Amino acid sequence: MYPAQGDTRLLIDALRRERPAPGIRLLDLGTGTGAVALAAAELGAVVTAVDLSRLALATTWLNARMHHLHLKLRHGDLTTPVAGRSFEFIVSNPPYVPSVLPGPPRRGIARAWDAGPTGRLLLDRICRQAPRLLTPGGVLLIVQSSLADPQATLAALRRAGLRAALVAARTQRFGPVMSARADWFEEQRLIAPGEREETLVVVRGVRT
Repeated sequence: MYPAQGDTRLLIDALRRERPAPGIRLLDLGTGTGAVALAAAELGAVVTAVDLSRLALATTWLNARMHHLHLKLRHGDLTTPVAGRSFEFIVSNPPYVPSVLPGPPRRGIARAWDAGPTGRLLLDRICRQAPRLLTPGGVLLIVQSSLADPQATLAALRRAGLRAALVAARTQRFGPVMSARADWFEEQRLIAPGEREETLVVVRGVRT
């Protein structure tokens, strides 16, 4: 499993600033280790956590048990396991690192970050699917890298009928995965020559 990083902390901080009321229904898309789902449960949310990886769900279940928290775990592809349901909050820290591969990896830890040549394989799908599950006034929070075009996320959410804005940002040095691809990022003009930083952002969408 890929351990929680700065993007997870940024998303959790953004969620806490929302001050969700106890008992609200919250969906965590691509829960991974369950760090965001657990933080939401600690705030009193009724949390449903979805992941395509059974190992991720097993890890989330174990983490929830260790912290004496209850989560509803669902296995499947993004919103498919919760079709027809609605939520006051949806959060997601999806894979968003640009990759030379045209599609997502079929297996291995790279599934936690690889997201196609533009980094938007999962982001675009979330922007299309998640708004349909929000209640009126419901909030969607997505964290992503500046290399995966946050403006495209804002535009997609607005097309889906949400009021969208950037609500948090943090600039950090490239980690090992990003550093190993820096030359390719330069070739793709995703970064300037010699640039070795990315800005993590949280995009907030509200269903009006």
